[in-house]
Amino acid sequence: MASRVALLMFLCVLPAMVSAIRPAKNPFCLKGHVVCDPCRAGYETSAVTHIAGAEVLLECKKRVGAEVVFTTKAETDSTGEYTIYVNEDHKDQVCDVKLVSSPQNSCNEVVPGRDQARVILTRYNGIASNDRYANAMLFRANEVASGCAEILKQMQELEEDN
Repeated sequence: MASRVALLMFLCVLPAMVSAIRPAKNPFCLKGHVVCDPCRAGYETSAVTHIAGAEVLLECKKRVGAEVVFTTKAETDSTGEYTIYVNEDHKDQVCDVKLVSSPQNSCNEVVPGRDQARVILTRYNGIASNDRYANAMLFRANEVASGCAEILKQMQELEEDN
């Protein structure tokens, strides 16, 4: 009788142990994009351009102590978008995507507050999809482009109408 109970326990515990140590079958798919702000507005306008070849860094830290436990880099494609696949579930960790560099010398100044984006990389939050999206991150042009005054004026008029 004891051997049957032991066998039953073994058959119940073994699958749980295997699934706990095996990496996720469906990795998280983190997507975002990097743009250049030629108007130096600090937010996206109709004048923004996408930056191909910008480098970003995904960094996850422990909540307590802020020890970095995971990092990976990615580069934007020709449309300014990046995709990072993450196999691990980062349950109680704080994960941020950060700007690293811009290949455009005329647009390589980071915009404070828009130089990183917080992302949630866990399945224990009610989100059914494996897709995760980061807010857009901005580099600022070194000089204000022509036509920006008109764009910002139009945006202000639209804001006053609402």
